[in-house]
Amino acid sequence: MSRDSSSAEGRTDPFVGPLDSSRTPRFAGPATFARLPRRDEVPRADVVVAGVPFDTGVSYRPGARFGPSHVRESSRLLRPYHPALDASPFRLAQVVDGGDLAVNPFDIGAALETVQAGAAELTADGARLLTVGGDHTIALPLLRAAAERHGPVALVHFDAHLDTWDTYFGAEYTHGTPFRRAVEEGVLDTEALCHVGTRGPLYGKKDLEDDRRFGFGILTSADVFHQGVAEVVQRIRERVGGRPLYVSVDIDVLDPAHAPGTGTPEAGGMTSRELLEILRGLRGLDLVGADVVEVSPPYDHAELTGIAASHVAYDLVTLLALRRRTDLLDKEGPHA
Repeated sequence: MSRDSSSAEGRTDPFVGPLDSSRTPRFAGPATFARLPRRDEVPRADVVVAGVPFDTGVSYRPGARFGPSHVRESSRLLRPYHPALDASPFRLAQVVDGGDLAVNPFDIGAALETVQAGAAELTADGARLLTVGGDHTIALPLLRAAAERHGPVALVHFDAHLDTWDTYFGAEYTHGTPFRRAVEEGVLDTEALCHVGTRGPLYGKKDLEDDRRFGFGILTSADVFHQGVAEVVQRIRERVGGRPLYVSVDIDVLDPAHAPGTGTPEAGGMTSRELLEILRGLRGLDLVGADVVEVSPPYDHAELTGIAASHVAYDLVTLLALRRRTDLLDKEGPHA
């Protein structure tokens, strides 16, 4: 099997890219994300894609523990040049598949500790991390790890749901509570929080009142439809500014027509085109980390959800690679 090794302009050491599809068919070879090298196959990593196969925090349909492997399998058709962003992410930075974090499937507290420690280790040398879940419970330890490096971070949260509820059956750590806990723990910059794509029934008006009290602004899926992508992007950028930014994408932000394979689907969601265009509009912001969660393969059909999630992950990887490249240029100069 042959990999594409491409030298970035000015570099003396080549980045190792995906398997060469002209030599190894896309349906052959190991199913790493976008067929990238593993972390142990390269001397350095600038952007790491890691999986967290965990769904103990779900409240309805399980299966997201199989999400990382499903997204990797669905990413085989991704190609190395991103025309919408006019960028070749695997030439800009060394992007690798960091494998899966081995989390405890029976103890949520232990699992959260493992995710936080794993994220800290993977980013210790300055690499930026994209995590594929797994259920949304894992966003909390990922935000903790990001805040350890960057201080309280801005958050753009794409989801059908608010995920700022207090408890389920008395449990404080579930996939519906991570951002309430994150606010309480001080790991979020409460001047720069935004939900995008929310919709559907709530338990009561107090859900919205609590959410507003935590500092969140809301752009619903109806707002995206009526205002359009450009206006939504402008409002997000104004809210985030130059702060370090974390992006969390629950795949159920998409309408079930685009992403049926998820645990808590809601009608009336965004299209995959809208989501991708909004993400592309975040170019230039200080993206320090991201996740794509809640892909549940048992409910997927013809890889619809897996393909959507893999493209969302690819756009986030490209944004992270662009940002990491800027970091390296600032630190090491034009020969970085």
